[in-house]
Amino acid sequence: MDCLDLGDVVLHYADTGPRDAPAVVFSNSLGTDFRLWDPILPLLPAGLRIIRYDKRGHGLSTCPPAPYTMGGLIHDAERLMDALGVRDSVFVGLSIGGMTAQGLAAKRLDLVRAVVLSNTAPKIGTREMWAERIAIAERDGTGPMADAIMTRWFSKGFRESDRVWPWRRMVETTPGAGYAGCSAAIAGTDFYTTTAALRLPALVIAGSEDGSTPPDLVRELADLIPGARYALIRGAGHLPCVEKPEEYAALLTGFLREIGHLEGAA
Repeated sequence: MDCLDLGDVVLHYADTGPRDAPAVVFSNSLGTDFRLWDPILPLLPAGLRIIRYDKRGHGLSTCPPAPYTMGGLIHDAERLMDALGVRDSVFVGLSIGGMTAQGLAAKRLDLVRAVVLSNTAPKIGTREMWAERIAIAERDGTGPMADAIMTRWFSKGFRESDRVWPWRRMVETTPGAGYAGCSAAIAGTDFYTTTAALRLPALVIAGSEDGSTPPDLVRELADLIPGARYALIRGAGHLPCVEKPEEYAALLTGFLREIGHLEGAA
């Protein structure tokens, strides 16, 4: 794990695997750090270059004052990838990370050859909804929202098991300013026109129990991109890579194989 000082923010990232191998870049959801992807990494094919990072205001990245913009989050991702010499990656984004993926693919096709858009949409929620959450985060931090977030994120069975506790703590320890800043970025984003213009391989993943980006909303995203493949993971909520890692990893591996992104991997 390393850090990259970009001047206005220091990004914490992990870059593993051969540097000349096919690259897969992961961008996580609001209220999580890059450990979100830990459950699926051992299930992916060997020999890939795997890059994960904490977006600004999350994990071990620094937390500049809120608000943030989606353009700024996209710029963070492209600056990191440029610094690491990444080209022609598959960019996997979940929730706000999926919004970053949509914007980055539209801006920098040299960086992104294909996208995996997981539990996301071109537009999520309303400005009024996000304004309410921003006010709570700025005033009281993320702790008071943890119960509601767990309900939106996970299936009932997962919420009632001990497996939920690390993810609850991840939310509770997210800086209020970071949560508020990224919430402002989501509130200001409408990528319907941008995403409808994308012409690249895309896998779109939904969870049947997702209370944040319900399956119908995610399916609408898939319908915007010609040729996009849509997959529904049943019994999983907003973070299917956590609840159903084997199924998620199988979908991702199958997609990488279909688009020829495993060529050159060990």
